[in-house]
Amino acid sequence: MKAKKVNIDTIYQNPNNPRIIKDIKFRKLVKSIRDFPQMLEIRPIVVNKDKVVLGGNMRLTACLEAGLKQVYIVEVDLNEEQ
Repeated sequence: MKAKKVNIDTIYQNPNNPRIIKDIKFRKLVKSIRDFPQMLEIRPIVVNKDKVVLGGNMRLTACLEAGLKQVYIVEVDLNEEQ
C-alpha cells in the first residue's frame, strides 16, 4: 500500500475512537508534527473506503491543530468485523 497526500478536510474522525490524548502529550504531538511533518508520510493515517480514520485519529486532530491543509493517508478495504 502506498501513501497518498489528500486535503485534510476529505477525511473524517472516527466517532468510535477509543484513544484520546490530551494536555501535555497532545501539545508534544502537535509540536512534533510542526517540527517534523515528513514523519506523516512515513507513518500515514489509515482510513477506510469512506475516508473514516481507522488509525491515527489523534494525529489527525494534531494536524488540524498544527494548521496543516494536507495529510498522507493509506486507504484500506476492511469489513465491519475486521
